[in-house]
Amino acid sequence: MDGFSIAAKAVIPFVVYIGFGMGVRRTGLVDEPFLRKLNSVIFYCFYPIVSFCNIYGAGGDGIRLQFLALVAASVLVCIGLCMLAVPRFIKAPAQQGVVVQALYRSNILLFALPLVQSLFGEYASAAAGVMVTIVVPLYNVMAVIVLEYYRGCRPKLVPLLKKIFTNPLILGALAGGAFTMLGVRIPSVLEAPIRQLSALTTPLALFVLGGTLQFSSIREHLSCLTATLACKLLVFPAVTLWLSGLLGLQPVERFLLLSVFATPVATASYPMAEAMDGDGKLAAEFVAISTVTSVVTLFFWLTFFARYL
Repeated sequence: MDGFSIAAKAVIPFVVYIGFGMGVRRTGLVDEPFLRKLNSVIFYCFYPIVSFCNIYGAGGDGIRLQFLALVAASVLVCIGLCMLAVPRFIKAPAQQGVVVQALYRSNILLFALPLVQSLFGEYASAAAGVMVTIVVPLYNVMAVIVLEYYRGCRPKLVPLLKKIFTNPLILGALAGGAFTMLGVRIPSVLEAPIRQLSALTTPLALFVLGGTLQFSSIREHLSCLTATLACKLLVFPAVTLWLSGLLGLQPVERFLLLSVFATPVATASYPMAEAMDGDGKLAAEFVAISTVTSVVTLFFWLTFFARYL
């Protein structure tokens, strides 16, 4: 297995989308108000389709329920620890929620499936798909809670639940779950464009992200970016591998759990931070820089896993 080529193949398209957005912004064809408006359209119109497609028609074969529970528990523990630690180092509430989100929320939707397939073959893809349908909705629910918590007020239960269940990403996931449980099948003539819209979402979101990146703010946030992404892409994956070894997980399960913590910051964290009064510039920087640096970090983890585990 050529770990670098696998990592590069997973990451380079994302870099191209971001770079294209940066280039178009420099031509003057688009400006920041337009990109922010488009970002809202992506969040409220496109991401619900992505959430729907993640859940719709998902099967439950090829993965243990105990492992799914372990993955969910590990994400929740990570969030809890981050919420305790981050305020000690980051003082601005608008940045605290963004940093916590960057630490726990990974782009497993677009990285876990191809990576596990490259390492273990087609038979492991079903297990990765099921894990994604559990983890991504959990990410979305917890992102609402985290970002709402750091808005500066302590939300009450009923208003918080309302915000969770009216969040566009969660609404899409609920609709996908309802269709799946009820056995409702979308006609193929409609399913094809729905999936095409879903596939369009990430390139469009990264285009907007690239257009809104500002290198001056990157310099301003450099220490925060460096410390957060070192934890995200190096420390957390190392701890995950150690713990998964202690628990005696199967190789496929160990790699799936690793992908939850070792992949770049989720693209959706940027529009969600913008929509919930978080520091959107910092959120965009986390996505962009983690995506670029993951070429190196994913190569390291892929090579380490293939040689020693």
